[in-house]
Amino acid sequence: MEVVVVKFRGNGKPYYFSGGKDLKKGQGVVVETAHGLEYGVVADPAREVEESALTAPLKPIVRAANEKDEETVKRNLGRREEAMRICKEKIRARGLEMKLIDCEFAFDGNKVIFTFTAEGRVDFRELVKDLASVFHMRIELRQVGARDETRILGGIAPCGRECCCAGSMPDFRKVSIKMAKNQGLSLNPGKISGMCGRLMCCLSYENEYYAQAVKKVPKTGATVGTPEGKGVAVSSNMLKMEVRVKIEKDGALVYRDFPIDQITFRGSEEAGREEPEE
Repeated sequence: MEVVVVKFRGNGKPYYFSGGKDLKKGQGVVVETAHGLEYGVVADPAREVEESALTAPLKPIVRAANEKDEETVKRNLGRREEAMRICKEKIRARGLEMKLIDCEFAFDGNKVIFTFTAEGRVDFRELVKDLASVFHMRIELRQVGARDETRILGGIAPCGRECCCAGSMPDFRKVSIKMAKNQGLSLNPGKISGMCGRLMCCLSYENEYYAQAVKKVPKTGATVGTPEGKGVAVSSNMLKMEVRVKIEKDGALVYRDFPIDQITFRGSEEAGREEPEE
């Protein structure tokens, strides 16, 4: 089935829509969604997709965005700063424990969405009434988590690049501490956590490789056999598939690197390896 891929935010989740054969990548479109008419940008022009990959009947692309549509989008963006200021004032006046992070006016002009974070549940019913009296439209307050906050606000990750969730990852990936263990990384939270304070999304990128590689190397501290005699595994390089071994020779300790196929050890079928404590 032929579909067009549309995104509603810079790095938002892509959605499939029907129609629009002559549309080009980067072109603005008006589409029908469950929330009414919305403005989006073509992320991928018309292409064939197996119907089994589609989870629901596709909504149609109503039209390519015209000059009036583009003006509406610009006007809505121009209202964002003032709306954020007003909402923050109302939050302070009510003494609510919530942090406002984003504001978006619906394309069809029937509502404004305020996104916030909070430690727990917030009773914002009176706040909604305050905002409705100012904007005279439907008000929606949406609470999100720490990872969503970083995706919305963006920023520079510890690696020096834009945060993955904000720049190149439409959907959050499942990450776990075991992924860091598999890769032999320090378990210091400061070194494996992103700006959101959660485990870095990039831990999942090469996990499939490391999950298999870790089964083929000895645990740190394990006794291993080498061409130069028995020793103790000190560390493993799972990219080169080499093991550094500490061997006692003539009363002195020496360190040698051996390819994994030159050493023998027990328990190689066990997944995971112990990390030295910091």
